[in-house]
Amino acid sequence: MRQYLLFFAFLILPFFSAGQEVQWLKFEEAVQLNEKEPRPFLVDFYTVWCGPCRMMNKRTFGDPIIAQYINEKFYPIKFNAEGRDSVRLADQLFFNPDYDPKRSRSRNSTHQLTRAMASVNGRIAYPTVVYLNERMEIITPVQGYIQAAEMEPILHFIAEGAYADQEYQTFRTSFKGSF
Repeated sequence: MRQYLLFFAFLILPFFSAGQEVQWLKFEEAVQLNEKEPRPFLVDFYTVWCGPCRMMNKRTFGDPIIAQYINEKFYPIKFNAEGRDSVRLADQLFFNPDYDPKRSRSRNSTHQLTRAMASVNGRIAYPTVVYLNERMEIITPVQGYIQAAEMEPILHFIAEGAYADQEYQTFRTSFKGSF
């Protein structure tokens, strides 16, 4: 009987965990929630034409372990890096002055917020995940496609506040993840 119960548990367990998805927010929503309960922010800068962005959305952010941890520890924001939406943060308005509606499904101009947050050494790449502290100060942008197993230690490094007093490589060597 016990064997059947274990078999049944392993059979149905993936169905319960597979439903976990990242609960993406808009910037304004995340800022409001942060006023009541401060947390770090995770901002996914993506574009509509970016294949690695779609893969990361499906495979990395679609992983139930990653999605659950992000939902519990961060305010996750998905932001179209070449989109038309304006964003007001503190007293500054960010927008995309050269946005072309005719190119809404292809490469477009880069949003001001993307340039302000997602640039690394003057270079912008997609996808880029930017981690911010609860005061909306940039901790670090991470450019390029990252698998779930690679993202897990970064998430813990940020959420646990380890970035404040140790190097990532030091943290990484002692991290025991789920993958």
